[in-house]
Parts: sequence; structure tokens; C-alpha cells
Amino acid sequence: MDMQGALKGVKVLDLSRMLPGPYCTMILADHGADVIAIEDKRFKKDGLFFNDLNRNKRHMTLNLKTSRGQEIFLKLAGQADVILEGFRPGVVKRLGVDYETVRAVNPGLIYCSISGYGQTGTASNRVGHDVNYLSMSGVLGLIGEKGSPPSIPGVQVADIAGGAMNGAIGILLALYAREKTGQGQYIDISMTDGMLGFLALPNYFSALTGRPPQAADTMLSHRYGCYNTYQTKDGRFLSIGAVENRFWKTLCDHFRRSDYISLQYDDERREEIIDFFRQQFLTKTLAEWEDELEGLEICYTKVQTMQEVFNDPLFREREMVYEYTDKKGVERSSFGIPVKLSTTPGSMRTVPDEFGESTRNILLETGYSEGQVDSFFGDGIV
Repeated sequence: MDMQGALKGVKVLDLSRMLPGPYCTMILADHGADVIAIEDKRFKKDGLFFNDLNRNKRHMTLNLKTSRGQEIFLKLAGQADVILEGFRPGVVKRLGVDYETVRAVNPGLIYCSISGYGQTGTASNRVGHDVNYLSMSGVLGLIGEKGSPPSIPGVQVADIAGGAMNGAIGILLALYAREKTGQGQYIDISMTDGMLGFLALPNYFSALTGRPPQAADTMLSHRYGCYNTYQTKDGRFLSIGAVENRFWKTLCDHFRRSDYISLQYDDERREEIIDFFRQQFLTKTLAEWEDELEGLEICYTKVQTMQEVFNDPLFREREMVYEYTDKKGVERSSFGIPVKLSTTPGSMRTVPDEFGESTRNILLETGYSEGQVDSFFGDGIV
């Protein structure tokens, strides 16, 4: 087993900030890539340094608004396999570190840009955040209670699924293509584009039923009793996902309502069925329902809090939760690596760098002398 990871030997420069880009390069770093996160030190005061995303990476500071900063970056780029940036379209061109400029010094480079609306099109220069990408893609309109305003998810779906994960997929595809052709390429990731694929099932069911999808009113979103959430006596919630009739039958038999088995997707009596189960689940606490339903094949799960998730034996067994001591001596909990490879698994090799911690060592590795590095610090280049 090679614990250094499947991407050992791949060097990545990450110019992005916030969530999408750093999450993307964290995936690469977890699987062995040598990722150097690069930020201007003026960003430190913003308080947006999500350090959990910098595990397995090195962090350096660099002022790309200076000519010497640009020279340093291009030297680093000449030794890299991948560059990722998350600025608004046109910014890297103004900074002199865009794909065309970098490709001139490294033709085999893979260059990935993650943005809200993509590098082309009428919306390319619009500002936005996760909620805007969800809105434009039509996804947000399907989240929330029926007849109520759309509900903004408590996690950043477009940032991670639309941006970070699609970015990682694009980079891996480009690396694979380069193995065959020897050529690098440019990757344009739009977080809004990435969310359109989430409409696959709503679009299918809309065509099937002739009804446009609406929040909390589709086959897989509260329309029927078999796929719903229910409150318990103690104010907690559980979810039922009994899509297949065999699971639904088990649930109905348990509640002595075999007459509901054939009415699983009946539109005339669906509200009656939902109301029945609402009243039933309100009669006991979540813990009591867990004891009662444990072992029954009905696709049942309690709705867990984040604290419960971090203490759940399942995630401990799956190594999806781990504790580490950061470089300031603080004990922290974080999430693990979801892609489990049998021969070249990902791993937590190094805890997150402090802001700019590896700047000096990276510059020395790149070929600069101690004196040159001292001057870079003294002149505010790094």
C-alpha cells in the first residue's frame, strides 16, 4: 500500500481563496499532490482563511501586483503541473498570470479557473455567491416548504459540488489526457453550470407527470408519505426514504396500515397518508423510534446534528472524523477523506500550515538564494 497517494509527483499552485478552489485542491492534496496555496498577505486580515482546507498543503504569501511577484509566480509555474484560480474573469490577465502567459513558459500546464458563471457568456462578470448560483440554476426554487420562500441550505452546495468537485474532476481528466497526448489544457468551471445537472431527476419526473417541479412537492421531496420527514415527540426529526414498494410495505405493516401499501403514490389520498404518519411519529421520542425501528428495512434515519455526526460510530469506523493538534497546540476535529482507494489511499500527512508559513522554504526550493528571499520579504513581495 502506497500511503503517499495516487497523485504523488503532481505539483499544484492554488491562487484561489474562500471555499470552492481551496476545497478542490484539498482533494488533490489528500491524494498526494504537492499543493502550494498562494495568497497575498493583505488578505490575512479578511478573516476568511479556512485553515481546515489547507491540510496536506503548504502555504506561501506572494504579491502578484508587483513585477517581481509575477516573476516569482512564473518561475513556480514553470515547475508546476496544475494551476487553479478562482478570481472573477479577467483578473488573472490583469495580473499577468493568465493561462496564455503561463503556457508560454510551461506548455504542458493544466490551468483551471473556477468562477460563478463561467469565463464566457453574458453573466461572466456578474458578482455572486453560492445562493446566487443555486438561484440562477433553478435549484434553490426546489428547496423549502411548499408555499413558503425558498430556503437557503446550511451548506454551500454550489461552491463544493458545482465548483470544487467539478474542478477536481476536470483536473484529473486533463492529467489523464496529458498522459496520452503530452499536452496541457485550460479548464473553465462554472459553479452555476455545475448545478444544472442536479435538475436531472426533477426534469425527468416533470416530463413523466406533466407537472413542473415545485418545492416540497415532487416524488423525492415531501409529496408522498414514503419519502418525507417527520417530527417526533421531543421536537427532533427523522427521515423516511421508502421509495421501493417492499420498503414501504414493511413500514405500513409495522404501523398496521396494510391498506396504504397499494396507495404509495396515490395522489388523491397522499395527504391523508402523510398526516397519519405525522401523527404517529409525534407519539414517541426520537430515541424511542430508533429502538423500535432499528433493524427494519424501511430506509429510516434520524436527522442528526453536526455534533452527533462527529460522534457517530459509523464515521469513526469509516475514518471520516479525526482529531489532530494544530501548530498552535489546539485540539481540533475535522472530516476525513471520502474517496477510499485500496492501493494508493489518501491520507492526512500534514496538518494545515499557518498563513504564509512555507514561503521561505518554497522560494529556496524554487532556486532563490537566502539573500534574494530576504529581499523579497523586506520589499513586501512576499
